[in-house]
Amino acid sequence: AGHVVILAFISLIFILGDVFSEGAAWLASPVAVGFALFVHFLELLVATVQANIFTMLTATFIGMSAH
Repeated sequence: AGHVVILAFISLIFILGDVFSEGAAWLASPVAVGFALFVHFLELLVATVQANIFTMLTATFIGMSAH
């Protein structure tokens, strides 16, 4: 879902450029790219937390089955 949001933010630059003017696209570019980077880093944070939880659960289940 995050990739679709990033695509929407980047597409917003081109949509505003077509609908309004090139100046609107230049004004929206830093905002759209900033939001896209935020969503990207949020995806990385979620993936890191998921990997950590999966590792802890796997270690717990293996430890419980070994004893």
